[in-house]
Amino acid sequence: MSSYSPISILKIYEDWLVCEKPAGLLSVPGKGPDKQDCLYSRLLKEYPELLVVHRLDQATSGLMVWARNKESQRDLSRQFEQRLIRKEYEALIPALPGTAGQREGEIRLHQRLDVENRPLQIVDEELGKLSVTRWKIVGQEPSGFWRIRLYPETGRTHQLRLHMAHCGCPIAGDRLYGGRDAERLALHAALLGFSDPAGGEAVILESPVPF
Repeated sequence: MSSYSPISILKIYEDWLVCEKPAGLLSVPGKGPDKQDCLYSRLLKEYPELLVVHRLDQATSGLMVWARNKESQRDLSRQFEQRLIRKEYEALIPALPGTAGQREGEIRLHQRLDVENRPLQIVDEELGKLSVTRWKIVGQEPSGFWRIRLYPETGRTHQLRLHMAHCGCPIAGDRLYGGRDAERLALHAALLGFSDPAGGEAVILESPVPF
């Protein structure tokens, strides 16, 4: 059994549950017996009715929502597919992603899987799918890293990691995309907003950034 911080449940209602995923723990099971320990399998021990709605990269920490019945799974999945979910991430990067003095902007790239180097994603403006991320610089740390807020408009695999690397500022700790050494990937799902599947009320939850 791997050692991670206890799973923090932020909100639990009749139709859904939101918790914080620790960095380094898979969201759902992978292929092979060594990849069965994951957030989902741990949550199922206490909440056997849970159903998957979305995923976070293994190295990424932060907020995830889970459905507690088929109806809420369908509704939440629809919100993700129709880009109705509000998602905000925070990261540390070694340089500014825009031009000199630019503190916010938007990145639009077409990306796809590098089939010869899975799970690496690459930019391919001809064959790739559009991925869009808005960004805003929050400040600079004493370490020299810049703290950035990321607002993905699409939900492609490794989207934020690829976008930052393509701009010449790979996220700290992201060895897959050339990031400088750090204790962990400095990427955290800090805010999650959606409509309650039952009544339609707006739900917004935030998670403290652990780096």
